Amino acid sequence: MSSGPSGSEIPLARHDVRPEDVAAVVSVLEGDRLALGPWAERFERAVADYVGVRHAVATNSGTSALHLIVRALGIGSGDEVITTPFSFIASTNAILFEGGTPVFADIDPETLCLDPAGVERAIAPRTKAILAVDVFGRPADWPALESIADRHGLALIEDSAEALGADLGGRRCGSFGRAAIFGFYPNKQITTGEGGMLVTDDADLAGVCRSMANQGRDAGASWLQHIRLGFNYRMSESTAALGVSQFTRIEEIVSARREIALGYAEALAGIDGLILPTEPRGAANVSWFVYVVRLTEAFTREDRDAILGTLRARGIGCGDYFQPIHLQPYLRKTLGTGPGDCPITEAIGERTIALPFYVGLTPIERAEVADALRDAIADRSRRDR
Repeated sequence: MSSGPSGSEIPLARHDVRPEDVAAVVSVLEGDRLALGPWAERFERAVADYVGVRHAVATNSGTSALHLIVRALGIGSGDEVITTPFSFIASTNAILFEGGTPVFADIDPETLCLDPAGVERAIAPRTKAILAVDVFGRPADWPALESIADRHGLALIEDSAEALGADLGGRRCGSFGRAAIFGFYPNKQITTGEGGMLVTDDADLAGVCRSMANQGRDAGASWLQHIRLGFNYRMSESTAALGVSQFTRIEEIVSARREIALGYAEALAGIDGLILPTEPRGAANVSWFVYVVRLTEAFTREDRDAILGTLRARGIGCGDYFQPIHLQPYLRKTLGTGPGDCPITEAIGERTIALPFYVGLTPIERAEVADALRDAIADRSRRDR
């Protein structure tokens, strides 16, 4: 792979681990508790207080946290869960883990989150829950989804894996619905390497999820007494220590990422054939997870893939976020989904380009990315004539 004009490659994502984070982890390794200790409890309390909910359960991944919610709600064979086809695969897999059936509703073309009108149309006698996602850190239309869920007696699950720090109408993402999750993979706002968090106001649900995450043990039970089927979904103490340390900077990180997004908007303005992500109108605030642009409908998927190849050849990390879930091979085979089921998602998924995005991305690097993207789009436009 050749390097860009600056002489170095620009990755798609880069974690931001500082000396104080390392020190927190080392303090655990030098102590006598590597699991089931005070750091996980501190991390849980910090996240719960920040989001504005009563309970939090630390887990080894956001996927595990979502699985626990689905299971705790009793979703199983024969139950349908309306969800988005424009997300990371885990939001659908958590339903399938328990034998539930994902039912895909299409997305809003501006927010890229579930379209409430599409959710309403998808409700059927077997519908048990709605699982919506704050896509790329932008809040879904939670008031509308809450209203729909309440009217139809459905559980509302919030996948905020990408949205720590986002808010809507004065409420943090993660405080809507019956329960929510966050993820802490290295490209997220804060990272624990691997790790996740379940948050809820429901004490009973939190207790069941905590038990299942700890091999089915209940609080106060002996180590070898298992009340229910459980999993090893716990978060280690060193992971939690990294989370606690990172979380002290959450507002700084959210602000820095927003400045980078604003810088991209300026650098990319005026490029023909390119649609930029927008700041939401009204009382919503994005917590920028990635910066995803998309090509206009004058371009095809083949054009997009060629542009990605050109960027990579210039040393610029990029990706096609997201590929429609309902078109994934195993889901087409399992559920019988296919092209035409969610036309908005399909049209957008063919034209997305995720650009390098992380704390520390410099104005010079953003300009380099913008120049490379402008050249790649212009070159592809000439080829298509």
